[in-house]
Amino acid sequence: MPGSRLLIGPLLRRVVDTRATVWVETSSPAVVTVRTADGATGSAPTFSAYDHHYAIVVVTGLTPDSATTYEVLIDDEVAWPLPDSSFPPSVIRTRALDDADQPVRLLFGSCRETTQHSTARKLPPDALDAYARRVMAAPEQAALPDLLVLLGDQVYADETSPTVRRLLKRRRKRPKDAPATQVVSFDEYTKLYLESWRDPEIRWLLATVPSVMIFDDHEVIDDWNTSQSWRADMREQPWWAERIRSGLASYWVYQHLGNLSPDEIAADPVYAKVMAAEDATGVLHEFGERVDKEADLAHDTERWRAVQYQWSYALDLGRTRLVMLDNRSSRVLLPGSRAMLPPGEWSWFLDQAHGEYDHLVVGSSLPWLLPPGIHHVEAWNERLADSSRPWAARISEQIRRALDLEHWAAFRRSFEALGELFARLGSGTAPRTGARVGAGPAYARPASISVLSGDVHHSYVARARFADRDVRTPVHQLTCSPIHNQVPAGMRPLMTLGWNPGPAGATRALARSAGVRRPPVRWRKLAGPYFGNAVATLTHQGRKAAVVIEGTTSDGDLRPVAQQQLSEGD
Repeated sequence: MPGSRLLIGPLLRRVVDTRATVWVETSSPAVVTVRTADGATGSAPTFSAYDHHYAIVVVTGLTPDSATTYEVLIDDEVAWPLPDSSFPPSVIRTRALDDADQPVRLLFGSCRETTQHSTARKLPPDALDAYARRVMAAPEQAALPDLLVLLGDQVYADETSPTVRRLLKRRRKRPKDAPATQVVSFDEYTKLYLESWRDPEIRWLLATVPSVMIFDDHEVIDDWNTSQSWRADMREQPWWAERIRSGLASYWVYQHLGNLSPDEIAADPVYAKVMAAEDATGVLHEFGERVDKEADLAHDTERWRAVQYQWSYALDLGRTRLVMLDNRSSRVLLPGSRAMLPPGEWSWFLDQAHGEYDHLVVGSSLPWLLPPGIHHVEAWNERLADSSRPWAARISEQIRRALDLEHWAAFRRSFEALGELFARLGSGTAPRTGARVGAGPAYARPASISVLSGDVHHSYVARARFADRDVRTPVHQLTCSPIHNQVPAGMRPLMTLGWNPGPAGATRALARSAGVRRPPVRWRKLAGPYFGNAVATLTHQGRKAAVVIEGTTSDGDLRPVAQQQLSEGD
């Protein structure tokens, strides 16, 4: 009887001091071992759910400030590297224990449809594929990123490839009225990851560069949690219950578990239940169902804290702090009280945003700063959606859904609160104790604040300005999207015009007519918009920060399309 095989992976996820986590999916239950050339090792048994088998291995004993090759063994048989592979060896790189002087490089982007979509839609070349090929061509010369930050839509549950559609067509048992071209069950979700992450170049890159991820709407469905009435309408669909619990459970397995540090994995209550179960299907079924229901309690802080599972997380690399925010699953959707994060999670975010670091990076799948012309339309729409006139609220809700008006601008309280936080941090008035501004010593002013985003299928750099505030820290919106997708040609002029002062002034007047006050933050575009496939690199060196956005050429190479110095240091 053949032994267990490696289906997906290895994915090198977190490297923390002298430890690293490696995630895999195998074809059957097994013990997975990761062994490095310099003697570091780790093993873990697989856990099973929905007849699929997974392991996350914590490798210990790594040498600080080193790079070492590694291999993956399944039941003592070498499964990685692949036999006769022409790719360079996968490595685990560690930083020095005192790494304050080392540069930090974050590679980021979002919205990557599988390369098989190109057979149906002739998409431009995949930017992450192009990046991997460039690094593989000269690995000894490459300054590999410390972290790959994927900002949403790693898979598309609602826009599947021809291969997945053929699989769905052959399935006999599907929920009533389930969309014929969309995945619904956990097993169907696994096919999305199998298709996407076994792309040879992507597989090598994910095995070599540590990665963290966060979901956006397409991991579940377009416009996920746009509004309260949207949630109510979706629950009327006979297939929705299985879709949402499968989407959340598969996200936990394939993406979120690897976002956690080794200590956080050990403390995660879901992981403990999964590892204790002979078959974790029931555990993940109940988990996916419960987490979606928790969103209905997001406005009630005490009840939400008692039951919530938090997808947002934070980590430090050198003197850089990255805080990744869940912009989707736990929104407060009550009209008149909308918020991008529930109060309990916002308090957690404030705690993470205050601290001793040089650079703050906020990962948000949805841009905080949109083209101003679009921002004002979203703010206008939210105001009318809260109207006491039922007909106005109903029409505004229809517009909200039809035009996807559900970014930070459409959650005005959260938009302004994020700007206020950045203003306090950037002016050096953020108190150490969490007390009122001006009470006690304050945290040192960071050298830069950057919001990394995707979603909108074009890339740009924008600089925020704060009226009547002494904010000396530069605050930027860095949007890089898509990695492999495209914006409809008819939308490009509208997105470009959104930066033009004329149209922006007109939509600002529209918002003012509905009683929307002028936002307390102003912003202007420094680079872009670029509408091709792209990846971006944010580099921190001491107190200096810079970003480079690279787009794909027709022959599958990369070329810089935007380069911007974000801070000059002190």
